[in-house]
Amino acid sequence: MAVLYMLLVLFLAVFVAGFILLVMGAINFDFSNSEIPPGVNQPVKIRIISVILITRAVVGKILENIGICSQLSFLRYMQNRKTLGGDLKLFIKDLSFETVPVRIYQPKAPSASQRRGVMFFHGGGWIFGGLETYEKQCRFMARESESVVVSVGYRLAPEHKYPAAYEDCLNATIHFMKNTEHYGVDPANVIVCGDSAGGNLAAAVTQTLAGRSDLPKLRAQILIYPGLQALDFNLPSYQQNRGVPFLFRERAAFYLLQYLNGNASNLEEVLEGSHIPIDIKLNYRKWVSPDNIPEKFKVRGYKPHVLLDSTTEVYETVKRFCEPNLCPLLAEDAIIQQLPKTFILTCEYDVLRDDGLLYKKRLEDNGVPVTWYHLEDGFHGIMNSFNDWLSFSSGKRGLDNIMNFLKSL
Repeated sequence: MAVLYMLLVLFLAVFVAGFILLVMGAINFDFSNSEIPPGVNQPVKIRIISVILITRAVVGKILENIGICSQLSFLRYMQNRKTLGGDLKLFIKDLSFETVPVRIYQPKAPSASQRRGVMFFHGGGWIFGGLETYEKQCRFMARESESVVVSVGYRLAPEHKYPAAYEDCLNATIHFMKNTEHYGVDPANVIVCGDSAGGNLAAAVTQTLAGRSDLPKLRAQILIYPGLQALDFNLPSYQQNRGVPFLFRERAAFYLLQYLNGNASNLEEVLEGSHIPIDIKLNYRKWVSPDNIPEKFKVRGYKPHVLLDSTTEVYETVKRFCEPNLCPLLAEDAIIQQLPKTFILTCEYDVLRDDGLLYKKRLEDNGVPVTWYHLEDGFHGIMNSFNDWLSFSSGKRGLDNIMNFLKSL
């Protein structure tokens, strides 16, 4: 018995030591491959969150290697754990809109008039995220703006490829717009809001609904550091912020490929820009070009990128990158002109910064009113840690500006 006990202790000691070495190795690799610029908000907190995320990834990989569960399943489980109870100011209920799971947040206080409604699409690179992930943000939005908020639990890649997430968000939004009276919402005051990948989905849904005559017009769209194109991963922000947490340049392309095809084949071609034929790039250059980005955003380590051509084989695997429902920046002017009032939040230290800047220009060029808020010290995902000890003052500032915009509608 004593021998077995000693063997067990020895095994646990070896396991713990091995685990610590794996985590330390991963942290060292991450630190050597990531960059936290001097101007970023609260850099120590970024490192702490990075260590937490790396540790989770290592645990997930160990569990995958010993056959317990996949790393992806473990990471999703850790993200989607229910951590909050009831809310004194909100009715919170889980429902389904046209088979799409949603969570509705309704203020308990009586209202003399119909409320505004907000459809919220979470971020997570189309791979992660869910109804639990943005619970704090949705509660805050419903309480502070006195709105009915509907969080959409759309299907995730790689199990469900494009256009699954887009279709879920579209169908849930249409269902809500047709049934606003059941929730005390003004049908003329419905707003679509999305964060990161959710910003992509919000932009796509808003474009699709712009031409619908059988539904009320959307009141506004709110796009929080959205990803809006996949033609050029060498725009200034992609070069400048390629290693800035929490979205590296390579991961941005990886997530898009997972959403499109369910795998990351042709990742290198996408990163170097040899996935789209030159004639198609030139056709869209009027909308996707560093020339359309203000010069002040190019001073920090940007070098113009040489246009590369694509083989037919590679283009065939990614040609749907040219569809506006996947890359809303490529929508025709006739669609853009019909879009509602828009709020766009961008962060200086974010690879997706220029997607937001380019869309802002397209909207303004087509006469769409745009409220733009830029976090000079912000980075991608800065609003994910909300109202806890790992939250960021700059992220709260961004959220406050979103609330001000909502209240103005």
